[in-house]
Amino acid sequence: MPENEAETSCTTNHNALRAIGWVSVGLGIAAVGLFIGRELRKRYVFNHRTPYDFYANAGTQTASEFGMGI
Repeated sequence: MPENEAETSCTTNHNALRAIGWVSVGLGIAAVGLFIGRELRKRYVFNHRTPYDFYANAGTQTASEFGMGI
């Protein structure tokens, strides 16, 4: 019987390590996908800017125009 218990514990350890390995691979793939997606989005947005994007304050009014008593 001790041999069977050793095989069972070895199989359990193997299955646990195998599951942890697959989860790690999945998380790694997800992280790489998010990184690549972010880079592609940044490049797409950079290449598809509108003329309004060149002027950060275009169309906005500053607070200094109000309440000056004029």
